[in-house]
Amino acid sequence: MTFDPFGDFETRGYLRNFAGEKDPEILRRLEHTSFITGIDAALGRLGTISLLSYPDILETHRILFEAIYPWAGQDRLKTAPDLAVSRGPVVFARPEDIQRAADFALSHGQDKNFMAAKPGEIMGYLAYSHPFLDGNGRTIMTVHGVLAKRAGFSIHWAATERPIICQR
Repeated sequence: MTFDPFGDFETRGYLRNFAGEKDPEILRRLEHTSFITGIDAALGRLGTISLLSYPDILETHRILFEAIYPWAGQDRLKTAPDLAVSRGPVVFARPEDIQRAADFALSHGQDKNFMAAKPGEIMGYLAYSHPFLDGNGRTIMTVHGVLAKRAGFSIHWAATERPIICQR
């Protein structure tokens, strides 16, 4: 079953992507290209901000996925306010709680000592917020990477295992 919160997959493609694409493999390639194209700009922008806030997460998503989705940078409270999202046994924040969850993650993640001691916990908080219909993992990884760098360490993402609950 295709995830179709707008109810128009047949006429507008997966999540109303600009190409109207329905094929998941083609869309994955388009998303990857959009991410690779935008990552330097997103990191550059985040690097200029001393205290990250929820709008910075939204803007990071917009930069990374504006070439694919017309709703890039808009959270689920705006795009699907009545949609509860879960993956298997994991339930993500309800739309009205997304910003509060992300703010909690950012407040703790910007405490360098807390971030250095518990980077996985911060990743979990950010992942729980699950602000977007798609592109959450890459957006959150980008923001988390900046928080890690500010705390004095980096994460070699390619050497990590992706949790099963986050796979598409």
